Amino acid sequence: MRIAVHVTPKSGRDEVAGWRGGELSVRVTAPPEGGKANAAACRVIAAALGVPKGAVRVVRGEASRHKQLEVDGVGEAEARAAFGTPQGGLF
Repeated sequence: MRIAVHVTPKSGRDEVAGWRGGELSVRVTAPPEGGKANAAACRVIAAALGVPKGAVRVVRGEASRHKQLEVDGVGEAEARAAFGTPQGGLF
């Protein structure tokens, strides 16, 4: 499944902050240099969904705060259970 996320690097903590419109807001402490923030965002999403960190990858927006993450082994029901329902039903 693919999830639209908005990543905020250099935040005070690593967390999923909830839905921001149709995007899942993810805050990470890592800087946006050398792919560190992308890797941190993937780790945060993987932990929230209970999947291995290798199951989550950035498929669009590597250099942007607005990204598409692809998660293997997770369906819509699991994503809704972990994150709630997005405004507008973006899944």
